Amino acid sequence: MQYETTIGLEVHIQLLTDSKIFCSCSTKFGSLPNENVCPICMGMPGVLPVLNEKVVEFAVKLGLSLNCKINKYSVMARKNYFYPDLPKNYQISQYELPILQDGFVEIEDEDGFKEIPLERIHIEEDAGKTIHTSNSSLVDYNRTGVPLLEIVSKPAMNTPSQAYQYLRSLRRIVRYLGICDGNMEEGSLRCDANVSIKPKGQIELGTKVEIKNMNSFKHVEKALEYEIERQIQAVENNQKIIQETRLFDERTFTTKSMRTKEEAYEYRYFPDPDLLPIVIDNKFIEPIKNDLVELPFDKMKRFIKQYSLKEDDVKTLIESKELADYFEQVAKLSNPKSAISWVLTETLGYLNKENKDITQCKIKPVDLADLINLVENNDISGKIAKEVFSKMYESGSPPKTIIENENLTLIQDIGLLEKVLDEAIASNPKAVEQYKLGKKNTIGFFVGAVMKVTKGKADPKIINELIIKKLGEI
Repeated sequence: MQYETTIGLEVHIQLLTDSKIFCSCSTKFGSLPNENVCPICMGMPGVLPVLNEKVVEFAVKLGLSLNCKINKYSVMARKNYFYPDLPKNYQISQYELPILQDGFVEIEDEDGFKEIPLERIHIEEDAGKTIHTSNSSLVDYNRTGVPLLEIVSKPAMNTPSQAYQYLRSLRRIVRYLGICDGNMEEGSLRCDANVSIKPKGQIELGTKVEIKNMNSFKHVEKALEYEIERQIQAVENNQKIIQETRLFDERTFTTKSMRTKEEAYEYRYFPDPDLLPIVIDNKFIEPIKNDLVELPFDKMKRFIKQYSLKEDDVKTLIESKELADYFEQVAKLSNPKSAISWVLTETLGYLNKENKDITQCKIKPVDLADLINLVENNDISGKIAKEVFSKMYESGSPPKTIIENENLTLIQDIGLLEKVLDEAIASNPKAVEQYKLGKKNTIGFFVGAVMKVTKGKADPKIINELIIKKLGEI
């Protein structure tokens, strides 16, 4: 029997605010345990939360970027459950009236571009962190009250690969917007996956299973692959799939049962009496709309069209807004096709060796463009350019300064170059005979020979002209 898979993702993104959602405690990652807490985020009696306006601004920014419906009236609600890392015994979230609904995330898979529809996006606070040891459980409340947006997709993905691409696309978007750093390892982007199978052609969805504890995009993909196969095997063995929450084991790439899945009514949601409804208007929305940046796939399509670049190269560029912006500054001042080669091959090559990103590069875009133009105009050779680039990377100095200080200007003395070329011709009679037989690529051999003697400083234009002239006279 053939089966169809249905996947929906619930993604929590931690917002890049300086303070928590309802108090002034820091959201800084890596602080000492329980350093960033106060009576408000610890839920002490008599305290009153005050909503951080930046959270609403970031939510609207994301909603506009994902074509969501922005609800101008939304309500904070209490989600009631008991766990050691939840000091109030309830989590402030949104339920019936979220701030954002509908919209979509655009992905690209083997079939091209596809829109994955969203159910809703709502605001909520994070819980603390429980650390289990061999003989105890410890609780760090620093994360309690850190602002989150939960992005709930519709069950519209059909393969683990689509789920992987969805997460990559969503992370790029929130990074471009500057509302989340998208770091799964630090927990600032977390994903729960709901997956079910059904016989091909059946309209009714199968019983869904939720998977947690995945800390990388690849783990999400691997967990889904395993769970789909597990469910298929269970059905074919006449076993019933139960609605449950399962944990992903990254050592074995398997999922294990954790608990039966909760239903919404079990959380006893009700409007939070301490928080006013969120009411926003066009005056609040318009400045955010005017400040939106070009999104990754829009930038990719424009780069390919505007600069006639290869899609695979552009996909690497758009992974980082800073890298894409750096490239475009170089491309506007030089040959775009040369610019992408220098940015992706040389610049990223050097940065990757030191585990750095483009924001840590000392070379200014205008200086890299100047270097490219020096090569394009035959002012320096490609070999010398790479030597100059290395020194630019170390010092951040402009290329012309390095060329002057290191005496790397091209040799244009025709008499000197003729002498070097004559010696190369006299020393390689076989290569001359090959040229006579019509093998024109012999010219490259003599260019290399002269460059070797002159340490790459010979003017390639003059050398090519001299070689053709000299060989033609023989």
